[in-house]
Amino acid sequence: MITIIDYKAGNLTSVKLAFDAIGVESEITDSGPRILKADRVVFPGVGAAGAALRTLNDMKLVDVIRQVVQKGKPFLGICLGTQIIFERSEEDDGVECIGLVPGVVKLFRPVNRFEKVPQMGWNSVRQVSGHKIFNGISDNSEFYFVHSYYPSPSDKSYILGETEYGGVSFASVVGTGSLVATQFHPEKSGKVGLKLLDNFCKWSGD
Repeated sequence: MITIIDYKAGNLTSVKLAFDAIGVESEITDSGPRILKADRVVFPGVGAAGAALRTLNDMKLVDVIRQVVQKGKPFLGICLGTQIIFERSEEDDGVECIGLVPGVVKLFRPVNRFEKVPQMGWNSVRQVSGHKIFNGISDNSEFYFVHSYYPSPSDKSYILGETEYGGVSFASVVGTGSLVATQFHPEKSGKVGLKLLDNFCKWSGD
């Protein structure tokens, strides 16, 4: 069973429908015990880092997320779910995040004034590693992005995929151990996004 963490905001239903589309059973829950019993865990996110972290702390789910990753269960972060796994975000005047990946989340500051923030739309992902999340997906395939902030790992070994926007080359896919996270929305990225989700479902986390 795949568990989708319910943090009382965001695109939870669209993520579940994407798993339905590939024939994979999933559930949306805010129950810590159910999350810990899941075979795989997904944290999809839309919204602000500060509000999301407050909700997760209030619901006592931050330690649950840490335990999922420590146990080696496959964990997928999406968009805001990617940003909150870093140590800190520039959003909301600075937010301390979960700290599963060393680094910070930065605000886009485009050199070209015609490049708007947030980035909204399709952009290519250059595969930096041969991670199994990319199985059957062509290099430089396009995925759908909606974000004003981007992850910046302090160690490049965490970067699995890169994308360029606003004069910034940023980590659009990061990973370590059983954790993988995408700044883009695979559930909104058509067939290639569904393929990535299918890969996640088949990945053992190693």
